[in-house]
Order: sequence, then structure tokens, then C-alpha cells
Amino acid sequence: MLVIPRPPHRVVVVGAGIVGLSCAWYLQRHGADVTVLDRSGVGAGASWGNAGYLSPAMTVPLPEPALLREGLRGLADPGSPLAVAPRLSATTAAFLARFARNATAGRWRRSLAALTPLARAGIAAFDELAEGGVAIRTHEAPIRIGFRHGEDTAGLRHELDAVRAAGQGVDYGPAEAGPPFSSRIEQVVELHGQRYVDPGQVLDSLADSVRSGGGRIVAGAAVRAVGFGPGGLQVDTWSEAPYPADAVVLATGAWLPELARALGVRVPVQAGRGYSCTVRLREPLTAPAYLPGVRVAITPYRGGARLAGTMEITDRDAPFARQRLEAILRSVEPLLDGVDLTDVTAPWVGPRPLTPDGLPLIGSTRLQGVYVAGGHGMWGLTLGPVTGKLLAEQVMTGVPVPELAPFSPGRRGRPIRRQKPHARQVTSTQRILEGTSYEDASSNSQASSR
Repeated sequence: MLVIPRPPHRVVVVGAGIVGLSCAWYLQRHGADVTVLDRSGVGAGASWGNAGYLSPAMTVPLPEPALLREGLRGLADPGSPLAVAPRLSATTAAFLARFARNATAGRWRRSLAALTPLARAGIAAFDELAEGGVAIRTHEAPIRIGFRHGEDTAGLRHELDAVRAAGQGVDYGPAEAGPPFSSRIEQVVELHGQRYVDPGQVLDSLADSVRSGGGRIVAGAAVRAVGFGPGGLQVDTWSEAPYPADAVVLATGAWLPELARALGVRVPVQAGRGYSCTVRLREPLTAPAYLPGVRVAITPYRGGARLAGTMEITDRDAPFARQRLEAILRSVEPLLDGVDLTDVTAPWVGPRPLTPDGLPLIGSTRLQGVYVAGGHGMWGLTLGPVTGKLLAEQVMTGVPVPELAPFSPGRRGRPIRRQKPHARQVTSTQRILEGTSYEDASSNSQASSR
């Protein structure tokens, strides 16, 4: 006789970034009583100050040969957009060695195939949040990608064609130069069908929705351990009584190893810190822009433009490095039309959680009832809601979700070949793409568990 597991009632989510809050929201939709704990507060990690792109077409694995070559060339340049701390810990050195082993064309394609189902459903999950009452605002606009004299568009076109071949609809083509770019930008490629958001507004709205649904968000709750106590599964903090739980989701970004390693998660997570700030342009920015030559994203933001860039491989808690932000400003000044660098506000740094194979960690750990959701690298915002949707289904039904198989936290940091679902099986991502209602999807999941 098949025993159907009882859905967990009390779920504790550790981490109040976009991934953790998305998990919490979807868990509530399944009927869970949710508490979110965060060592600082909502969006204190990598979620708040990022570029705000919702760009499935640009959601690709980070380890690839061209990036590895660029990183090696930039080691001697303090202004390089790819920077490595001069004194590496043994852990970071080991991470970089594993990253380099994964930076091959074959492994990149396999990782891209694994990411594609999530990326393809990323925007639909944002729409589902909005339809479910979360007061988020997404804006559809092309991303204008600018190239200087001597810079070739072939690499970008090759990458976008690979994304299309992996199963995404990708629409791009040449466009006329002009604002926000200066006359030094000679070629422009427009990538259509993408969106952008104000990340802070998304996080605040998600947090408000979780609270209005009866959930608790506890700031300043530093978690020290997850395990079983006298009453069952519990989350221990440094300052309060344990939080009892039927299930736990760890969504702590670059801090994931602190808790997850003891639970059998051996894939390392390294901080790749990004910097951002807000500037003014002579003409209002109406669409996102990207400068691949200096790796800086420019996004409309609260009447100005947010500049976001740099990949700094260093300790996640290292002090803010003003020279990194100044390098971003110097790199864009000649390439943007009418940028005012005397009015720079909201300087920020946040640690992107990187894995050596470029794939996130989503799924169960070896401790029953404890799950991991993290390691999304540069694409946590785009993939946060769909991650929350799929993992919440797995947590609440006890049935593994096929799309999450390549992201198993128990893997060894090497790309896993994605298993194709059975021809008769309707996967969670297919339900999102085909517009199946949440209630129907939940019913189908419950039925499959029988």
C-alpha cells in the first residue's frame, strides 16, 4: 500500500532575498504556515542592488572559455571588471580550480540545457506573483547592447543562438546607435522580449504579501544550526529559542555553506561580488542597456539610471571597495551620453552566490525535511520566483520535480545530464508555460503522489 506523505504545516525559510521570499510565498499558496528568518533583513544580500534585469535570454552558465580567458588577462589590471582578491584562501583557490575545469564548451552547453526550462518559465512566474496579489511592477523593454569600434558582436550572437537552440525563443537584431550611448558606440544589438524591475520594490512587495498571508519575517535572526531536537526538526538561532518546523528551506545565498555543508552539500558556493550605484543622464533612460566590453548594465531606476557591474572574487563580508565602483564609473563615462558623475548615489555591494559548474543548488539535503535553494549566480532575480514555485511543490508534495534534478544539492559540482520527462508526464514548467491554473497544477501534483 502506497503511503502518501503528509504535507508539512510549519515551514521555516532561512534567507529573505528574492529566492527565499519566493519560496515562502509559494509555500503559503500550498497552505503552509511560514516563518522567514534572516541574519540582517529583507534583501540584505545580493538581491537588493542588482541591475534588475529579467532576462531569460541572458541566463547562461558563468563558467565558459571566453570568460576564463578574460579573467586571466584581467588579473593584473586593478580596474578590470573581473577581479580576484590578491590573497586567496585555500577554499577560494579550490573553487577557482573547479570553475576552470567546468569552463569548456561541452560542459557549458550541458549546463545551458539544464538551465533552459527554468529560464523559459522565469517571466511567467513573475506574472503569477502579480496575478496572486503581489504588487510588483515589471516593465517590458528591449535591452540595447552597445559595442565600441573594434568590438565584435559575434560572441554575443553565438551565445544568443545557443540559447535559442537550447529551447528558448530569442529575438534579437541590429539597431541604430544613439542614446543612452555616446558616439563611441558604433554598433547596437537589441534583445527583445525581456523585462526589468526595481529589485527593492519587488522584495518589499513580496515581503508585504508574505506577511499579509499570515507569515512572519524575522530580521536579525542569525541561524547557527538546523537539526533534530526533542520535539523534532528545529532551526537554532544565536539569540532566540529554537524555531520548530516540519520542513526547512535554506536560501542564504553566498552564506549557504555555513549551514548546508553539515547537511551533505559539498558543492562550494563562492561570493562573486557586484557593485552598483545610481547616476543621472541628460536624457531619461527608457530601456535597459548593456556594455559588454566593460561588463556594465544600465537600467532605468527611480528617475535615474542604475549602473551595475564587476565580478569580484573575494570574501563575501569584505569591506566595500570604493575603487571597484570608481572603476565602473570611469569605464562608462566615455560611453554614455550625458552621464553626470557628480551626482552618484546609493553605492552598494552584494555577494552573488557562484557555483563551480554555474548551476544553482535546489532540492533536498541528506537531512529529511531540509532543502536548499541558492547558488543562482548572476541570475537569482530572474530565476527566484520559478525556483520558489518548483521547490515549494516538491517540499509540500514530497514528489521530486524533474526540472530540479540537474540542480541536486548532493551533486559534486559537475554538470548533470538533464533527464527528459516521460512523454506522458506534464512537468511543472510546462504547466507554467501552458497557463495551467495554480489550483489545477497543485491538484495534478497531489494526484501524482498517489
